Amino acid sequence: MDFTVIDVETSNPNLASICQIGVAVFRSGKLHDSWGSLVNPNDYFHPMNVSVHGIDENMISAAPYWAEVYQQVLPFVAGKIVVSHTPFDRTATFRANQSAGLPVFDCSWLDTSRVARRAWSQFSQSGYGLKNLASHFGIAFEHHDAVEDARAAGEILLRAIADTGSTVAEWCSLVNQPLNPDSVSSVARVACLEGVLSGNVVVFTGALSIPRQHAADMAAAAGCDVGVGVTKHTTLLVVGDQDISRLAGMERSSKHRKAEELISKGQKIRILGESDFQALLQPI
Repeated sequence: MDFTVIDVETSNPNLASICQIGVAVFRSGKLHDSWGSLVNPNDYFHPMNVSVHGIDENMISAAPYWAEVYQQVLPFVAGKIVVSHTPFDRTATFRANQSAGLPVFDCSWLDTSRVARRAWSQFSQSGYGLKNLASHFGIAFEHHDAVEDARAAGEILLRAIADTGSTVAEWCSLVNQPLNPDSVSSVARVACLEGVLSGNVVVFTGALSIPRQHAADMAAAAGCDVGVGVTKHTTLLVVGDQDISRLAGMERSSKHRKAEELISKGQKIRILGESDFQALLQPI
């Protein structure tokens, strides 16, 4: 029952802009070790991201760059089962490695949000966010601190193992199984339910590198509902890479401004670039 959990925070919508990483190591079903570090993302800090995790430019002025942190993380992950809650942390490390010209981590990834949706029927369609699951199971943690988030995700996985009797290795296969095969009437619906981003409502804005309809098809295949405008139901705003590069100068579309307005009111919307979105859809 050994595994490593990784969680990251980013300085702006670019997933490669990691500004904090947390690692929690579990051995024999118990927390064995934890480690974390601030990271200099060599990129700007967007106010929306700062409002979430509280990390800003001043805090990372003496922090190591990702290439140095990468070397510190390697012993925790090489050849291991590495856990993250949702695909965003996994993809962020992939994008950071790619940006720094470093190899991807040689490990097997396991998404605890997919575990939760299969371990407990009440979370199969909704409520499988880290904060809600931790609250449900009485796991106290400081949300959006990377080390704390990593520990909480590990505790949730241990609870799933205890409740189902399935091992960590078995869960690596079980997360690819249908949620409830008896209730699915078509192959198309299976693909939607099992998509890596199932449960999200995505909206696209800005100039994309592919036709907007193609992007919408990709999102639908990944399990997303695709919206035309940003609403109270939106959970993802995908911005064309050319447009997201302007964010440091605060040039934003009306959809982007609407998303930030809703975020400031407490709605959980993740803003990310097109290339990051496409990276999320890649198989593990």
